[in-house]
Amino acid sequence: MDERALLLLGMLKVQSQHGYQINEFIERTLGRVTDMKKPTAYAILDRLSRGGYITVHTEQEGNRPPRKVYAITAAGERLYFDLLRQNLAETDRQPAAGGVALMFLDDLAEPERIELLRQRVKKLDELIAAYERAPRHEHGLGVDLAVEQQLHLLRAEREWLATVLLPRLTEQSASSR
Repeated sequence: MDERALLLLGMLKVQSQHGYQINEFIERTLGRVTDMKKPTAYAILDRLSRGGYITVHTEQEGNRPPRKVYAITAAGERLYFDLLRQNLAETDRQPAAGGVALMFLDDLAEPERIELLRQRVKKLDELIAAYERAPRHEHGLGVDLAVEQQLHLLRAEREWLATVLLPRLTEQSASSR
């Protein structure tokens, strides 16, 4: 199980929800901290259901079409706390965005790689501005902390690109002329 399962279990720990509510909350509120898509969420919910960590029942209100409602079980709450403790304590060494591409930077002409990295800095500036405009979350500290973490990581990447990598590449380009 991964942090996406933790996310879904955590949402269901707060209250039972139907699929639309889950996806809407992820897209509107958590979109800045996760890139989970609907098919992935439903696949994980299905896996959690098969494992006995959540229950699924169908409910119908008035003339609306029937919808599946997901609820966490006692086993799901135990798994939630196990995953929460594991995710808070561990560090997962995943390559940073573009990290693999940096390994092959030498395959591009000097002006092109510098221009592409400048474009990346500009996109990071836009992302940082969007995160800075994000409204505070009303319920608890956790969502705000996750957004704040993403903001700090984006700023750190931007700083590294702008003050370390781009000057190094620009200097290298100038000295090779």
